[in-house]
Amino acid sequence: MAWRKRIVPEINAGSMADIAFLLLIFFLVTTTMDVDGGIQRKLPPISEKPSEGIIHKRNLLNVLINARGQLMVQDQEIKLHELRQATVDFLDNNGDGSCSYCEGIGLDNLSVNPQKAVVSIQNDRETPYRLYVAVQNELTAAYNELRNREARKLFGQGFNELNSAQQGQVQELFPMKISEAEPVDL
Repeated sequence: MAWRKRIVPEINAGSMADIAFLLLIFFLVTTTMDVDGGIQRKLPPISEKPSEGIIHKRNLLNVLINARGQLMVQDQEIKLHELRQATVDFLDNNGDGSCSYCEGIGLDNLSVNPQKAVVSIQNDRETPYRLYVAVQNELTAAYNELRNREARKLFGQGFNELNSAQQGQVQELFPMKISEAEPVDL
């Protein structure tokens, strides 16, 4: 009896590289990448007139956030949910009587006019990021509230429903001026 040598069948691996490459491309194309959305802020234009850079203390709303999550507005501690109304009151004050559309009562310790009002935020290096974003949201909501009110008065619809020219008119009435100072140890 003759012993036959057993032949072991081989698998053709020549196309394995092609298959791996196709799978790699498939997963790269079909995988969605999460993109973090940031806080949308537009930097203010550079002032050509030196006098425009001077902000009177009355027109500056100081918002401080420390590392323990405490919020101070104009040197008084407040809660986060009070920040929106404090900002609306500050912006809509009509301190000098020149604002025909403002509904504020003209207090001496709040801004003279929405065009001159600036909100300044300064936070601690250890401020919780979640609180920082929440403060930004409240400030933006205050501006949106005032802009919505004026859009309804002028055009009979909300700010987001207006065309870009109409939105520009309302934004001129309540320009969003938010200044962010360098983080420090508060």
